[in-house]
Amino acid sequence: MTTISGPDVVRAGSPRLGVEVLIVLAISLGQSGVYSVLRIIERMTRGVQLNQQTSTLNASVTPDRPWLDLTYQLIGIAFAVVPALLALYLLNLTDRPATKRIGFDLSRPGFDAWFGTVIAACIGIPGLGLYLAAKALGVNTQVQASGLTDHWWTIPVLILAAAQNAVLEEVVMIGYLLTRLGQLGWRVPAILITSAVIRGSYHLYQGWGGFAGNLIMGLVFGLIYLRWKRVMPLVVAHTLLDVGAFVGYTLLAPHLSWL
Repeated sequence: MTTISGPDVVRAGSPRLGVEVLIVLAISLGQSGVYSVLRIIERMTRGVQLNQQTSTLNASVTPDRPWLDLTYQLIGIAFAVVPALLALYLLNLTDRPATKRIGFDLSRPGFDAWFGTVIAACIGIPGLGLYLAAKALGVNTQVQASGLTDHWWTIPVLILAAAQNAVLEEVVMIGYLLTRLGQLGWRVPAILITSAVIRGSYHLYQGWGGFAGNLIMGLVFGLIYLRWKRVMPLVVAHTLLDVGAFVGYTLLAPHLSWL
């Protein structure tokens, strides 16, 4: 592992790394997890069964003004990637180049593409089954995967949103967090469980099915990363999963009542 000398650089193993991790999580997905816990508490205390409630993703901001809505969507996507850039910047202080360190680069495009596609197929079909089962049992909300109004830019924006989710979650929750917790001396089981629980927590607003499904996904993704040390296949897989959910919902929901 390459380190950078100098008094102002945070070195691997420094107690300051723990503070760094808390700050990164507090401004990104850890914060989302806290709000999601509050959201599920609010939902469960409504007196209405979870499967009678709706969780809307990718909602329109100004549906009556499409160009302004498009601007809101693009700006939101751009700002949402910033925590991933921050995580890469901080990793670069101790593990240069950070993109190579976590495998977030284009050095193996063929491998990343086919392996990511396989991962998506293996996760996606059981994931849909888990969602439908959880909804039937009343422990998950009805997830409206796209709340955007119908415009020429709807599907491109949904694809961008899927890629943004993938980059943010896999860079921060896998590449960054697994690296930093390892440098802090955590054991592998604790690292995997912590990352997976946080991933599940920020999906709790959807219900307990969303939590369980993403916790399992987090464990699988963590194990894959520890084996191959590359984030890019996970980014590809996550992008494909979200594109399937977002675009698939947009195209199929009007024709399939069970979605």
